Amino acid sequence: MVKLLAERACAKINLYLRVTGRRADGYHELDSIFVPISLSDRIKLEVRPASVSSIALRCNVASLADAQSNLAAHAAHAFLREFGISAQVMIDLEKTIPAGAGLGGGSSDAGTVLRMLTSVLAPKRQDANARLREIAVGLGADVPFFLVPRPSRVTGIGERIEAIENFPTLHLVIAVPPIEVPTASVFKELRREEWSGPPSTVDFDTMHLVNDLEAPAMRLYPQIARLKALLHECGASTTSMSGSGGAVFGLYPDENSATSAVASLRMKTPEASVFAARSVSA
Repeated sequence: MVKLLAERACAKINLYLRVTGRRADGYHELDSIFVPISLSDRIKLEVRPASVSSIALRCNVASLADAQSNLAAHAAHAFLREFGISAQVMIDLEKTIPAGAGLGGGSSDAGTVLRMLTSVLAPKRQDANARLREIAVGLGADVPFFLVPRPSRVTGIGERIEAIENFPTLHLVIAVPPIEVPTASVFKELRREEWSGPPSTVDFDTMHLVNDLEAPAMRLYPQIARLKALLHECGASTTSMSGSGGAVFGLYPDENSATSAVASLRMKTPEASVFAARSVSA
């Protein structure tokens, strides 16, 4: 029987991102708050029983349409292999989240595909959650968060996730420069004295929005600093960069002020991609 599914894969912002150390294997340890937002991709799956597994991919962005390199397709392969299931899977991916922007688009696509496949191919497996986490960690640092995307404090290299209850609704404007920012390049540029360590408190009313990767990203890509300045000009109460960039976001008091800021920002910087969004909870 053919199974057809459709689901949205949300983006995220890092409300703060602090570097707390570096492991022997070279990976940096982080302390961050991940917040899922309403900006999202859309994924449709077609799953058929088969004696030999195959994964096919369609995507509206040509550069992301190669199943050999797309993380959503990798997630489907990893799922079938881990659970020992044979199936034909067609992934139809409609991208809205800009790639290489620090918004977690590829990781969210992968996490969403894992959830969708579990719902149709392993819905009663008692060990499914544990095995999904193993798959997710192997795919990338942000993927475990997107298995159950909800406001969370994320530490380690992304594998330790603690959900935050009663998270306030945030209204945002997100601006993305017309560049892709390689995460590895930003971490290479990061200086030891720029590590800020864990916060002394996680109080949303007083918390300073800091991203330790912002300074190195801006040294490499000055466009990011310009977008931050324009967000302030357009009324943002505070601004920060998300992840390793280059997306920056500004916080606004309500949806109307965010929508107005989007129109102003698009006039000031037509080359950037600009979105209004809000935080979402599971």
